[in-house]
Amino acid sequence: MDSIAEPKAAPVSLSESAARRLAKILAREEPGAALRVSVKGGGCSGFQYSFDIERNRAADDLVVERDGATILVDPVSLEYMAGAEVDFVDDLMGQAFRVKNPNAVASCGCGVSFSV
Repeated sequence: MDSIAEPKAAPVSLSESAARRLAKILAREEPGAALRVSVKGGGCSGFQYSFDIERNRAADDLVVERDGATILVDPVSLEYMAGAEVDFVDDLMGQAFRVKNPNAVASCGCGVSFSV
């Protein structure tokens, strides 16, 4: 009996809207630039996301590419972000990259701080 392997979900994904917005931002940067998404201690819920444009990639970074946009996630941050989606929202509160994280049990209204 042949079994067909299910495609494995990416550890972190990039939404279409985030890829579109990020590609515009990175087009103004030096070639090879990417958005580094990391998790740091702090914020009103215990942890917070950090977003930085960076050209340096570590050998153990997770590299996610979509439609001309690239994000980087370090291994420690990946432990907190496994299964998350980086999205871009444009609503009455403003424009921002947001992380939809299935591991977060609580988050603050700004969408940058969370707890696990």
